[in-house]
Amino acid sequence: MKEYLISAFKSAAQKLDYLNSIEFVFDIPKLEAHGDLSSNAAMLLTKKLRKSPRTTAEEIISALHLDPAVVYKAEIAGPGFMNFFFTPSYIAGKIKDVLQESVNYGRSNKYAGKKANVEFVSANPTGPLTVGHGRNAVVGDTIANLLEWIGYEVDREYYFNNAGRQMRVLGDSVKLRYLELLGHEIEFPSDYYQGEYIKEIAQTLIDEFGDKIIDDPPDGIFKERAEKLIFQDIEKTLSSLNIKHKIFYNENTLYEEKKIDLLLDIFKQRELSYEKDGAVWLKLSMLGNQQDKVIVKSTGEPTYRLPDIAYHITKFDRGYDLMVDLFGSDHNATYPDVLAGLKALGYDAVRVKVLIHQFVTIMENGEAVKMSTRKANYITLDQLISEVGSDVVRYFFNMRNIASHMNFDLSLAKKHSEENPVFYLQYGHARICSILRMIEGENLKLSVDDLHLLTSDEEQQLIKKIIQFKEEALFSAEGFETNRICTYLEELAAAFHRFYTFCRIIGSEKKLAEARIALATAAKIVLKNGMSILGVHAPERM
Repeated sequence: MKEYLISAFKSAAQKLDYLNSIEFVFDIPKLEAHGDLSSNAAMLLTKKLRKSPRTTAEEIISALHLDPAVVYKAEIAGPGFMNFFFTPSYIAGKIKDVLQESVNYGRSNKYAGKKANVEFVSANPTGPLTVGHGRNAVVGDTIANLLEWIGYEVDREYYFNNAGRQMRVLGDSVKLRYLELLGHEIEFPSDYYQGEYIKEIAQTLIDEFGDKIIDDPPDGIFKERAEKLIFQDIEKTLSSLNIKHKIFYNENTLYEEKKIDLLLDIFKQRELSYEKDGAVWLKLSMLGNQQDKVIVKSTGEPTYRLPDIAYHITKFDRGYDLMVDLFGSDHNATYPDVLAGLKALGYDAVRVKVLIHQFVTIMENGEAVKMSTRKANYITLDQLISEVGSDVVRYFFNMRNIASHMNFDLSLAKKHSEENPVFYLQYGHARICSILRMIEGENLKLSVDDLHLLTSDEEQQLIKKIIQFKEEALFSAEGFETNRICTYLEELAAAFHRFYTFCRIIGSEKKLAEARIALATAAKIVLKNGMSILGVHAPERM
């Protein structure tokens, strides 16, 4: 519908030169009385033309050649809005596009030929994934789905570090528990990894080696076994949410391939770094940031900035047009340094999109939940999945804007009623499938021959909501807003339930019934397509 008006405005621009100076934008009015689409083009031209926008709007509408079979009315409202009303038969005809494109309806080729990298989760292998990691994992995977939906070729990437102090502490933790299980008295430091999973890893070593490795160093078999089993656990958890990364990039590779040394040399050659107090500093103050920052400590150990800059350079070298990083809010103050460093080296930092998500609190009956856990004083993602199921976990993490702290309502998540938005959507899809099974015995079939009969408010509202899907998918992807798809799908399901309440299929005149079957099928297609983006199943029976 927007494309039709854009084409009409471009034709009018041949007569009205000034239309060439603006971009044609059309919005859906909040009130139905204001039409199907509205434009403020006349008001945008006020300063340029030095005349009232209503006068300009009159000129524009007079210059438009609108097919009355498509647009039956164009009116001027308020200070100069142009409102356009499309014919019900034209709107109903759009159902054919949905049925024809089916599983591909809503996809776009806008970014075809471009490559994107989405880096998410990226938890170091020191313990099981928590609910905080869960929000990162679900939103990251859904953003990757959205980018694929609009044409990108997407690589899902997991960045981790299996070296450094935290991994040494992990090895120490496992060895101490190993000794404890063998009957030795130990003193277990409070800042070591406390979870029961550490004892379980230690037990696997006892089962395999007995006490034969009692003198082995912590950073040998103890660390290696812990890393292997924890990563297996992480991958298993992600797999239960149908999340699979293509690339696992180890920070240690940056050191092995001398990329850190090379980066330090480049900063020095370009006079972007200097030494002070035994440390190496990056001149971030001359790059637009408030103050210089240390990139190599006086101990010789790099701060996070150096490997992070080197790591992103590898992404540029791999030819990505878009690089999405999803971080927790504890990274909020740190990533600008990395972007500034990349920009100083001549990289187009605009191609790096950093998304920050806020924390998650599990709530039940209005109170924060402290689940009993075998894995320390936090709630694991596995526990949450076992409590409510993968569909609910994926939907709930997607349905709130990541910039907001999230209260995950466990009581609502467990409900099998229309109060639960996941159930509401899945029930809508299953209900349509049930209807389509019922018509088989009623001598009815899907037909697009009489779509013009779909003129009631409920039918028209449902059709309009269905055909908004393409735009919603595009805007959700470009804005990295997974919650937008959730809102859209809930509105679509509500529109379908209203349609079904007021517009019976079985019992209606045959031609009308078969047109309504086409409409119900189109709603089913879009519900399923939208849920597939979110990674949520669309059951045919409930």
